[in-house]
Amino acid sequence: MSRVFLMGPLAWRPLMEVVLGAHLPTAPVVLTNVAPGPSSAFSFPHIHDKALADAVSVELDDPDAFDALSFFAAALEAHPVPKHGVLDGKRASGILFVADGPLQSASMPVEDWIAAWGDLALTAAHEIMGYHGRVPAADLSWRMSMILSRAVSVHAARATPGPITRRRDMPRDAVTVHRKKPLHEGFFLTRGYQLQYPNFDGRQSDALHREVFVAADAVIVLPYDPVRDRVLLVEQFRMGPFARGDIYPWVFEPPAGRVDAGETVEEAARRECEEEAGLTLSRLEHVSSHYCSPGASTEYYHCFVALTDLPDEAAGLGGLDTEHEDIRTHLLEFDQAMHLVSTGEANIGPMILLLMWLQRERPRLRSLA
Repeated sequence: MSRVFLMGPLAWRPLMEVVLGAHLPTAPVVLTNVAPGPSSAFSFPHIHDKALADAVSVELDDPDAFDALSFFAAALEAHPVPKHGVLDGKRASGILFVADGPLQSASMPVEDWIAAWGDLALTAAHEIMGYHGRVPAADLSWRMSMILSRAVSVHAARATPGPITRRRDMPRDAVTVHRKKPLHEGFFLTRGYQLQYPNFDGRQSDALHREVFVAADAVIVLPYDPVRDRVLLVEQFRMGPFARGDIYPWVFEPPAGRVDAGETVEEAARRECEEEAGLTLSRLEHVSSHYCSPGASTEYYHCFVALTDLPDEAAGLGGLDTEHEDIRTHLLEFDQAMHLVSTGEANIGPMILLLMWLQRERPRLRSLA
């Protein structure tokens, strides 16, 4: 039997049950020289001199439960250390999983963490624990940002389903899923489904086999300077054109990137423009939110035109070294950008959409300058 001490998110019973796979009794314990982790989807405590912290003690009779907890912690780059605490007024020994390094920011009260992160953490934890016994924990750390972004996407889809005025108002509960299995598991996911749904004629469909690319929500932002009447585009190598066999796999597109856990789509839009082009945006105009290829992908785009200052110095090289981005930024007069659409050199759908929206709204935006 192993006694473990759980703090922060892991002490929240719903998350504890996802990780341990069971409802287990707990007892309050006070630990010394340890501090709660920072406010994020998953945070582990840090060793911290002269600190006191509340935790819960759990007795793990099943070695599989301890193995599951160890896997979850290792996937999030935490490790076990022996720890002493006060349990029922007596000194008690157990195992505490802690993060490396000094504590960089303060934690938040558990109630606030549940409100901010709880549902998202549960969704991400289900995916993480789905790899247990199949994928080494060390192979998950580099995928964690994408796991969290997929969880963000799931919750955004549930929270903002979109209007129903002309299309079928039948909810997803009408779809019967007989089987769901992973077909590819890397940074990206591909899943296979066997499912049935009601046909338009009222009959049930046959059991259908479908495959889907499971991606995350993303922002796409076209920076526009209404005074100089110019836009900024980035140029970079893209795997889609390359894998298709395109002779020229470098493309023009607006700054873009996935929505990270803990940020709004507007915050993601501003962050991506700063990272890729060094831009500080003023006004954001929402153009559309839509699926890019609903027959085969969950990827969902939030598209914006952003008003900003685009002096000549805005053109150059950009991108994050940590993400291996090799980006060249271009400043184009509005008519030059529309010429790319006319000739077909603009071959990225969201960029064409944003430029055509800008063509319609350009007089209004210029009047705001």
